[in-house]
Amino acid sequence: MSNGAALKLSPVRHQAAPLRNKIIAALRSAIETGILAPGTRLIEKDLCDQLNVSRTSLREALRELQAEGIFEPDSARGLTIGTISREDAENAYRIRSVLEALAVEQFIEKADDAAMRDLVRDGDILKAAYTSGILPNIIESKRAFYDRICTGAANGIAFDIINRLVLRTSSLRRHSLERKERQIQSIKEIDRLIKAIQNRDVEAACKAAIDHVKNSARSALDAVARDENPPRRKLRGKTA
Repeated sequence: MSNGAALKLSPVRHQAAPLRNKIIAALRSAIETGILAPGTRLIEKDLCDQLNVSRTSLREALRELQAEGIFEPDSARGLTIGTISREDAENAYRIRSVLEALAVEQFIEKADDAAMRDLVRDGDILKAAYTSGILPNIIESKRAFYDRICTGAANGIAFDIINRLVLRTSSLRRHSLERKERQIQSIKEIDRLIKAIQNRDVEAACKAAIDHVKNSARSALDAVARDENPPRRKLRGKTA
């Protein structure tokens, strides 16, 4: 990669699922965890070597992610990891809050007792991941939790769009997920969401879902602002 960072992408296993999907999943994970940071120029040969895939298969995956706005063309006819403006990030979080509230409402309408138990189990796994503070575990558990909700809601379109929005804001989201105070707050918010869903209280559950995304957005944007504008240290004047 052109930024000199030593990337550590795991080789893709050639199994039954379409190889393109596996490559996309590997690239998604690398972006979400910061291995591929915004502005990084992609070198196809390096990616092929690290993922153990052909250039043809890699390009299929890159084209799909470029179409979603994840990658951007650069002046050298290559691709870079896209960046996102604060305004676009705020819009992405607002759209996410609406979609997640819709999925929660539909889950309550359609979920049977078994689906409820599965959701509670996935919620426990997510809360344990927050407690561990291990970023890849949090990201994986969070995706599984919302996959459970969208599957129970029979709304795969919402899950697909939510995943795209999450990926577009991944660099901001990472700042939030890594903060201990946000991890503690998120556990309480997930608890509140699950309890409202178990009670089949649509209004309370939708509000909990929206509040969770709003708080995530605030935490992420505030963290980035602090990184970009660190507080100045006060210099003590010399005494005579």
